[in-house]
Amino acid sequence: MGDIVELEGGGGGDGGIIINEPFDRALESRYLVYALSTITSRALPDVRDGLKPVQRRIIHAMGELGLDPESNFKKCAKIVGDVMGKYHPHGDSAIYDALVRLAQDFSVRYPLVDGQGNFGNIDGDSAAAYRYTEARLTEIGALLMEGVDEDAVRFRETYSQEDTEPSVLPAGFPNLLANGSMGIAVGMATSIPPHNAAELIDACLLLIERPEASLDEILDLVPGPDFPTGGICIESRAAIREAYATGKGGFRTRARWQVEDTGRGTWRIIVTETPYQVQKSKIVERLAELIESKKAPLLADVRDESAEDIRLVLEPRARTVEPDQLMESLFKLTDLESRFSMNLNVLDAKGAPRVMSLVDCLKAFLDHKRDVILARANWRLRKIDGRLEILAGLLVAYLNLDEVIRIIRYEDEPKQVLIATFDLTDVQANAILDTRLRNLRKLEEMEIRQEDEDLKAEREGLVAMLASPDLQWAQAAEELREIQSAFAKDTALGARRTTFAEAPAAFALSAEAFVTREPITVVLSQKGWIRALKGRIDDLSTVKYKDGDGYYLSLHAETTDKIILFASDGRAFTLAGDKLPGGRGLGEPVRLSIDLGEEHDIIAMFLPKPEGEHLVAASTGYGFVVSDEECVALRRSGKQVLNLDEGAKASVVARVQGDLVAVVGENRKLVIFQTDELPRMGRGKGVKLQAYKDGGLLDAITFKADEGLAWYDTSGRRRDVPDWKDYVAKRAAAGRMVPRGFSRSGKFVG
Repeated sequence: MGDIVELEGGGGGDGGIIINEPFDRALESRYLVYALSTITSRALPDVRDGLKPVQRRIIHAMGELGLDPESNFKKCAKIVGDVMGKYHPHGDSAIYDALVRLAQDFSVRYPLVDGQGNFGNIDGDSAAAYRYTEARLTEIGALLMEGVDEDAVRFRETYSQEDTEPSVLPAGFPNLLANGSMGIAVGMATSIPPHNAAELIDACLLLIERPEASLDEILDLVPGPDFPTGGICIESRAAIREAYATGKGGFRTRARWQVEDTGRGTWRIIVTETPYQVQKSKIVERLAELIESKKAPLLADVRDESAEDIRLVLEPRARTVEPDQLMESLFKLTDLESRFSMNLNVLDAKGAPRVMSLVDCLKAFLDHKRDVILARANWRLRKIDGRLEILAGLLVAYLNLDEVIRIIRYEDEPKQVLIATFDLTDVQANAILDTRLRNLRKLEEMEIRQEDEDLKAEREGLVAMLASPDLQWAQAAEELREIQSAFAKDTALGARRTTFAEAPAAFALSAEAFVTREPITVVLSQKGWIRALKGRIDDLSTVKYKDGDGYYLSLHAETTDKIILFASDGRAFTLAGDKLPGGRGLGEPVRLSIDLGEEHDIIAMFLPKPEGEHLVAASTGYGFVVSDEECVALRRSGKQVLNLDEGAKASVVARVQGDLVAVVGENRKLVIFQTDELPRMGRGKGVKLQAYKDGGLLDAITFKADEGLAWYDTSGRRRDVPDWKDYVAKRAAAGRMVPRGFSRSGKFVG
């Protein structure tokens, strides 16, 4: 490639410097500088205080302005101006955006800035301009600054080299994990969820006590994220452990909801918490869009009744819809369920970016905490030594007060004379000369001696602590316990907001969920006309039919039920309760809904039960027991259940509700045998129930031995069969003639 000519300096004849450099090398080196600057100076937080440079500069500038929690608010314009003018020359919008986020209780778990005015909301509305808003530090924000004026951290020159700024804040608590962080740099990014500070401090105390504590022990104290917007984390324990062990993973979070009873069997869903960083307005817009496009058939309406607290009202399309089904469908279609990705990519104590585990982050904070303690102790030692030097000089003055007064009164250069006479230092001589006459009293001397003793005792303690790592960690633990009171779990700020639950099993949305559940009475006429009357009707005497037609079969059901029709050709058909013609007219021919020839008839109509069974038998006397589930047909053509010999037809479909079977033939012979003698089949011909010389099977019924055998007349009255035990035999027996007084029709019913 060719060379590029670059001029640096004045650009004129004598002031310019010409550098010949290949273009690709020049681009590579300059882009690398840009990338490193983005990574270390903008996007990634420091593992020690959890802050990005702009956030750190905001907190420091507010501290310099005296904006502590007890002070008056100041305009954000003032804060932004100070930060930009002294520390952060990257534009006022970037600074103000960072300031606003530090004040939003839905963005950070523990706000560091106390904002006054419009600082935006969870709907995504932006904050007012900085000329309208005011701010000061919160008590939590002030905790990050403790010790910054005690040489606790190293200071560096600002960009203008006119001032200094802290390279890191003392950070009294693990802010990185407590408030989390997000950022995108060149070639890397960070995404750290917020956690509960009290739990983090418990974990830190455990690591101080036992540095070798395992990740599982830490997770017993820090079970997972604690998002400012609450919600329910449904990530598995194994996945959470893997994420914290590697520093990379994710957390599925769902909105918190509850069912509100609105009376008369109706209800609605109230959403009170949304997933982290999901705008409430976007959720409402998405739900409205799904309703309009009919992609959420279980949802009828959505309303946002939020004030200070979130309250989204979801109205179901029908009261028969199950709340869990409704919410599961919405979790799949909207951001009511969201996944927060975690990438613990941070700057370590040396300023190098790397991905850390949870334990690594906690230990890095503790190392920083110890360094701060040592720095503050050394600073305090210097202050004590300086004060002890002054106190020693003052004690000399009090012991020789008359001579000191004489020297000050009569000598031309009293300072030099004092130094020479009493072997004082320059500092001690200045202290004596600065002492006021009113302090030259006996009581003051006693106070100086007491102060001297106290400072020496404090100094001994500091020296001992600096020489003992155990004492240093004990000091760190004590300070953490004091700070932990600010995050107490019995307070609104410290209480855990995000809870944990098992991930729900996958479910299939049933068709019944789309149907309004209402009671109906299904009526089938003799000529095969079917209809569904609204409600549960016991007296059908007033039901009208076409001329020449009349009542045949009926049953009580609901619109969500499946109704099985069994035909004389051995096929079972299934009709949906909500698809039946209404009861205002005469109904419709059932053959319009099923493929049944005119030569065959419906012989039974029933509702399938979860564990129900029916005895099905042909006119030839062959049959078996089939489960109701096997009778459900998905096709219009039905399902062949009973296989028939040529010329035969299905003649019996009786629900199994006893341990005995009673079979009567056209020859009026009765035989009774155990139900267990019949096979359970899904389809087939079955086995012989009763032997015949002439005719075939007329009717069959099952009954319980302790209730006895009975038949029912046309009015529905029960007629017991005496001495029924005399008819008990093996299956396929011919049987005996029915007892005197048995039904004239030969059937057990009617």
